[in-house]
Amino acid sequence: MEDPLIQARIDLAAALRLAARFNLNEGICNHFSYAPPETTDRFLVNPFGIHWSQITASDLLLVDNAGTVLEGTGELETTAFCIHSRIHMRHPKAACVLHTHMPYATTLTTLEDTPLEPISQNALRYYNDVAYDPNYNGIAGEVEEGDRMAEAMGDKRVLFLANHGIIVVENSIAKAFEDLYYLERACQVQVLAHSTGRPLKRVTDNIAATTFTKPEVALEYAEAHFSALKRLLDAEDASYAN
Repeated sequence: MEDPLIQARIDLAAALRLAARFNLNEGICNHFSYAPPETTDRFLVNPFGIHWSQITASDLLLVDNAGTVLEGTGELETTAFCIHSRIHMRHPKAACVLHTHMPYATTLTTLEDTPLEPISQNALRYYNDVAYDPNYNGIAGEVEEGDRMAEAMGDKRVLFLANHGIIVVENSIAKAFEDLYYLERACQVQVLAHSTGRPLKRVTDNIAATTFTKPEVALEYAEAHFSALKRLLDAEDASYAN
């Protein structure tokens, strides 16, 4: 039977490469992490200094909640540890934690009183499941800042960080990447809609609340989407799995 940690490494490396492919990354900053379900005190995370488009499964670090590198030879970035360790510890769904400064979502975090609006089908995926942190406290160099973010997130699966970026959490890598991908698409549509200067046409609450209500269907689509994207990587450069 295949080691689930090995498969998690492969999938997380694929998610990082795909994020670079879709312009969801920023330089060598930002971080993806995954805590294997059978453990509560350790998680995989990308190391400092490797561009996401070149990362491999073996590059990923396995670290514990104290910041000790258990497997891997790379450097654990301080902000990655401070943010991800605390969210893994405190959020009920946070097997996978994705933090990015992707452009359209980050644009919304720079505007006053501009939540993700229910104006597109993709935006409805996140209806009543987005938290907003209105306070930017600088670079997260202490675990207390990670604790503050985790508290602001509550039990939601998306957190908008004012003047900073976003965090997505889910119970699988495939589902987390699906949420990240479609969140940026929804934010892109909203930014474009704002740019017209015309009033936004919001979907009614009753429709918004009932459009995406089948988690088993969402998981099926997420897994099919992620598998299809990995096949693209496999056809072009399968080195992410090394």
